[in-house]
Amino acid sequence: MMRSMFITILMNGIMLLVLSCATVPTEPLASGELRLLSISNKKRLENRINVPIEVSINFQSDGNPEIRAVCFYWTGEGPHCYKAMDVNYGAPGTIKVNIIPTKPGAHDLEGYVVYNRGGKGHPSNIVSTNIKVHE
Repeated sequence: MMRSMFITILMNGIMLLVLSCATVPTEPLASGELRLLSISNKKRLENRINVPIEVSINFQSDGNPEIRAVCFYWTGEGPHCYKAMDVNYGAPGTIKVNIIPTKPGAHDLEGYVVYNRGGKGHPSNIVSTNIKVHE
């Protein structure tokens, strides 16, 4: 009994590690590249339908690439794209954007950024979080 519980916990830990490593690439940034690190919603308990939610995305970049759009999938539905409210090119950089949920419940929120690199639009990697929306 204890051994099977230990194996289950160990396997879940390994899966979590593998999935988290797969989300954010670890190789060096190419010239002009932008890489998302994480996404968060600080006011998790206050999320309501049709009320803007401020989402923060942490990123690293080579230089200061222009952010064209910030796009999201809500539990596979989308993409829904928005204009960034605020971009801070720090270490890490942050992008703030208001999103507007239209359905209540628990959602997997996946986000990516479309940014200019070499005069063309490029999509970033995807980061995700869970978000709960109340009526």
